Amino acid sequence: MTTLHRLMGRTPAMALVLMGMWALSACSTKQAAPETTFVLLDGSKTSTTALKGQVLLVNFWATSCISCVAEMPKLVATHQQFKARGYETVAVAMSYDPPAYVVNFKDSRQLPFKVAIDNTGAVAKAWGEVKLTPTTFLVNKRGQIVKQYVGEPDFAAMHLLIDKLLSEG
Repeated sequence: MTTLHRLMGRTPAMALVLMGMWALSACSTKQAAPETTFVLLDGSKTSTTALKGQVLLVNFWATSCISCVAEMPKLVATHQQFKARGYETVAVAMSYDPPAYVVNFKDSRQLPFKVAIDNTGAVAKAWGEVKLTPTTFLVNKRGQIVKQYVGEPDFAAMHLLIDKLLSEG
């Protein structure tokens, strides 16, 4: 039975109360980040499980994506601003991105965070069939996705959220 069907036959005031309660419950539920292993450029691996306890930003990007390249300095600045407080960034290059291009991009721009290559597309699939870049997820210390951004985030608002998440126990 849908929410609409449940609300039919109620008084308008009761329907509003029920809709409000439903909306609040929908907002307060957080989806667990998928258990994913990231293969980093140096051949090492890390995972969402290993990064639990930190605030994690997972950014799906490609060297051929103009928006991705444009937002990368802001991701670097964000990482530098929060890394000492338990914040980590994993930039996941899409499966169609040539590994040599990704290595060159990381080296030439001296990216200070973890860069992974999703050779098989399994990571993008696990995170909800990510196809559009940039797509970014913010994960709290408990391993729950608290925000998803498609396109470049509002970095000022994202910084406020990161600061809040870092302050949580």
